[in-house]
Amino acid sequence: MDVLIFKTSVASKQEVNRIHPLLTSLAEIKQYNFDLEDCDNILRIVSNGVEPQTINHMLQIAGFTCEELPY
Repeated sequence: MDVLIFKTSVASKQEVNRIHPLLTSLAEIKQYNFDLEDCDNILRIVSNGVEPQTINHMLQIAGFTCEELPY
């Protein structure tokens, strides 16, 4: 299992709800959560082989910025 951590521009529960279908559409994503209390609006993903570029692309399509952070 891989853990990916991203700084995002997702800032509200409504925005998380908009992204939920995208993230759950990938079977490789086993779990994800947002920490909207963090100043970087952190997205953590536990997956089986998802590339960071895939997550970045998905969030960009939805209208958000996303930057992988070192783990």
